[in-house]
Amino acid sequence: MLALEVPGGYDRILLHSCCAPCSGAIIECMLQNGLRPTVFFSNSNIFPRDEYELRRQEIVRYAAEFGLEVVDDDYGHGDWLQCVRGLEREPERGARCLECFRFRLMRAARYAAENGYQVLTTTLASSRWKDLDQVNEAGQWACDQTGGAVLWWDQNWRKGGLQPRRSEIIREQNFYNQNFCGCEFSR
Repeated sequence: MLALEVPGGYDRILLHSCCAPCSGAIIECMLQNGLRPTVFFSNSNIFPRDEYELRRQEIVRYAAEFGLEVVDDDYGHGDWLQCVRGLEREPERGARCLECFRFRLMRAARYAAENGYQVLTTTLASSRWKDLDQVNEAGQWACDQTGGAVLWWDQNWRKGGLQPRRSEIIREQNFYNQNFCGCEFSR
C-alpha cells in the first residue's frame, strides 16, 4: 500500500474526479490510508452531454460503494468553450489542456474554499495521457486563487502500484472506459 502524506496533515480533502477509471485506485488508496475524500465531478469539457452523463453515473456508482459523497458541479460547456477559444487546434498536452485543467481545477478550488475543504487533489494526475507538470501548474494556480484557504496536493497518482491497480479496478468494476479525454477537440 502506498503511504500518503496529505499537505498540512489535513483530513478535509476534495478529490476532483475526471472519471471513474482514473478515480478507482486513488479512492481505494485514500481509504486504505484512512482518508475519506469528497469526490468533485467537474468536467464541463466533456462533450456531448450524453458522454458527460455516462461518465458522471460511473463515478457516482463507484463512490456509492464506499459511502463517499459526490458533488456534481454545474455542466458549463459553453463557458469551457470560451475558456479554450483559439486553442481548438492545439495538440494533446498543449496549451488547450493547460487552460482546461485551470478551468476545472479553479471550480474545484472555489468549491473547496467555500465549503471548508483544506486540500484539493485531482485524478487527472493518474492518467499517463496527461502532462503531470500541467496538472500541477493548474492545480497550484487554482489553489493560489483561494488566498491560501486551500492547499494543492501534487500527489503523483501513477506511482506506488496505482497504475496497475487502476487497470484491475477497471476490469473488476466493468467501468465504461473511454478512449479520449472528453473534449470534442481531442477525438
